[in-house]
Amino acid sequence: MRARNFALVMTAALAIYVVLLAGRGIALLGTGETVPVLFGVGVLLLPLLGIWIIVTTWRSGVQIQRLSRRLDEEGGLPDVSDLPRRPSGRVDRDAADAWFDERRAEVEADQENWRVWYRLAYAYEIAGDRKRARSTMRRAVELEAASR
Repeated sequence: MRARNFALVMTAALAIYVVLLAGRGIALLGTGETVPVLFGVGVLLLPLLGIWIIVTTWRSGVQIQRLSRRLDEEGGLPDVSDLPRRPSGRVDRDAADAWFDERRAEVEADQENWRVWYRLAYAYEIAGDRKRARSTMRRAVELEAASR
């Protein structure tokens, strides 16, 4: 299953959960008793949090996809097909580290270029550091938006 289809299915499941949870919160508010009403307010905050998570995640995904398409059109998408791989399919750690060092040097040379930040985020991803990959990709998105 493609990643986008999986994301759509998971978003639909979360949306159903949010609606059901909101219904429970409203039912608790309808009791009129103090403790259930307080619980109802708390339960209604959870769907709001869920909606915020859905919106920010999809917005981020759309922005990253836009950068990916633009970089692909320019012929600048990172290519790691020639890097050695483990039996699991992951890029060999030493090769990933070497490729990462090259991407980091690119960023140091041109810190205002969103394209090199995108490639650095990809390098973090193949090195297994997803937290830094996400923050670096956010930087690429910010730089690309500022360059328009």
